[in-house]
Amino acid sequence: MYHEIDLDKIDRNAEPPAEEPDRQYYFMAKCREWVREFEQKNGRRPCFFTQTFGCQMNAKDSEKLSGILGKIGYVEAQTEDADFVLYNTCTVRENANKRVYGRLGQLGVQKRKHPEMIIALCGCMMQEQQVVERIRTSYRFVDLIFGTHNIFQLAELIWRRLEQARAVTEVWNGTEQIVENLPAQRKYPFKSGVNIMFGCNNFCSYCIVPYVRGRERSRSPEEIIREIEALVKDGVVEVMLLGQNVNSYGKTLEQPITFAQLLRQIEQVEGLERIRFMTSHPKDLSDQLINVMAASSKICPHLHLPLQSGSSRILERMNRRYTKESYLDLAFKIKRAVPGISLTTDIIVGFPGETEEDFLETMDVVEQVGFDSAFTFIYSKRTGTPAAAMEDQVPEAVVKDRFDRLLKRVQEIGARVSGCQLHTVQKVLVEEVNDHDASLVTGRLGNNTLVHFLGSNDLIGKIVDVYLEEFKGFYYMGAMR
Repeated sequence: MYHEIDLDKIDRNAEPPAEEPDRQYYFMAKCREWVREFEQKNGRRPCFFTQTFGCQMNAKDSEKLSGILGKIGYVEAQTEDADFVLYNTCTVRENANKRVYGRLGQLGVQKRKHPEMIIALCGCMMQEQQVVERIRTSYRFVDLIFGTHNIFQLAELIWRRLEQARAVTEVWNGTEQIVENLPAQRKYPFKSGVNIMFGCNNFCSYCIVPYVRGRERSRSPEEIIREIEALVKDGVVEVMLLGQNVNSYGKTLEQPITFAQLLRQIEQVEGLERIRFMTSHPKDLSDQLINVMAASSKICPHLHLPLQSGSSRILERMNRRYTKESYLDLAFKIKRAVPGISLTTDIIVGFPGETEEDFLETMDVVEQVGFDSAFTFIYSKRTGTPAAAMEDQVPEAVVKDRFDRLLKRVQEIGARVSGCQLHTVQKVLVEEVNDHDASLVTGRLGNNTLVHFLGSNDLIGKIVDVYLEEFKGFYYMGAMR
């Protein structure tokens, strides 16, 4: 966990330290010296803008990147009209790449008007060699390119760009390194994501994540607990434990522990009210974990359990390592152990070779489990994955028809299942003033369902009792008790 360090006490004329994070604080001090010169020249401090594409892991990475920029002395801006613009990219689906290229085209116009601005790209998309080559060829105005494994190097890379006055590309193929004790700028004062591990060893045949995020490596439980204790001391009441597959946590440690054992330790942190986690892979969600969830008063009754397909044949092609039957057994076991738990999922439609019979197997699982909600996706071919080379790609019109049928049914079931707490009093963590009506505040139940009710912004960050008066399909209207 980050501890405040006085950059002015760092000898900026010495050789940079070899050890992390001392090396990065040295470069933060060097960059801050440049920021002060900028301020003297321009009468203001430079500003930065970050845009995050993709998952909560990326969002957590962006908090670290913003924390480093803030420590250097940059001021955050709300638009790309800034001195430093950084896109933290995603490459799980093709649309994410297209969005980045579209935004870059607009930035190029801005860069021509303000050539002194710095444009940086990082994240999963940058781990693909063909992407980096395209950017260096077609978007030559980009100043910094770096990947998922060395985001902690941001200050060092900025300094290299300032010193060399030319573009810098630094993309690592992988790393065993986990750099602790760097600054972070949280989006919310009352809740926070906490990385417990990085990377993925599952190699689902459609997924590019193991190739861009690297192999699994777990943080030590001591570092995780230390970070959570510091967050709670700073006002955090809810944490989201993050990993590509949290069920694999601890396997790479010198003294391995299970995810369930880690949860038991986290539960002991005084002042922490809520614990969430994602994502759990169905292949190795243990009875031990289910038992911990069932006995806990802090672990939220919500589990995201990606299905991807209800067809055992397609699951085998996806390399998911479970069957339709084992998934259903697991889902029912969880529901028995934790009554009222909210189950959510991911489903891919149109995977290569999917037949109408395979699709109906997926629909059958949706009917049997009764998910509160589901993220439904049309299969997106990712170059470099085994699925991209598979024959029997499903025609677009067929995929679209199946997707529409699935989405309609998921929404119908979700609307029915999610309203089961109507006319009860529940604990709600208030998160914000309502976007559409300033007299209302918006919060979340433990099962992650949204609730809107009359209140003021002094409730933000507090957990309050709310009577759920009316269910509107995917959210409640309530009244504070």
